[in-house]
Amino acid sequence: MNSMFLFGLKVRNALLVRWWGWRGAWLLRLHGVEFGRNISLYGMPLVAKRQDSRIILQDRVVLCSDSRFTDMGVARPVILKTLRPGARIVIGRDSGLSGVVVCAAQAVEIGANCLLGADVQIFDTDFHKLAPDNRRHDDNPELIACAPVCIADNVFIGAGAKILKGVSIGENCVIGAGSVVTRSIPANCIAAGNPARVIASL
Repeated sequence: MNSMFLFGLKVRNALLVRWWGWRGAWLLRLHGVEFGRNISLYGMPLVAKRQDSRIILQDRVVLCSDSRFTDMGVARPVILKTLRPGARIVIGRDSGLSGVVVCAAQAVEIGANCLLGADVQIFDTDFHKLAPDNRRHDDNPELIACAPVCIADNVFIGAGAKILKGVSIGENCVIGAGSVVTRSIPANCIAAGNPARVIASL
């Protein structure tokens, strides 16, 4: 490619990152998100925060919502949603999320130095009750199962994986791409499949 064209792309991308950093910080504050030093936004995340809930981004968190800034590309922006009063989402320092969806009715906590690949989804709730009568419209929280999700430090979750309610993932784990994690995974393991199971130790 023409060197001037490449230089122009670099300048444009640098300007976009600065714009997202400024506007993104303003929007996060507007939504009541608590964030630490030097967070980085590549594209604009979608944030929906229920009153009396918390979304916390610790120092140097990276949220990538734009396919131009990740090798694999993303199908959607990062989405962070608290669904009930008292819910919380915590993303630990130096963690990076690309096109990840996090929905918390109680709590989703992601540790430090975690890497969450393109289009990972993490939910601590079933969203709807399991009983069949009026399932679509009955949003009584007492009838909808929820359980906190806890992801420890230095976990790598591959693209397209789903982490479901009540799951804990121990430190240093690797979760294979496309896995559906329905049960807790001990530390220092590789897990993959649907449902995910431990296939190797680290």
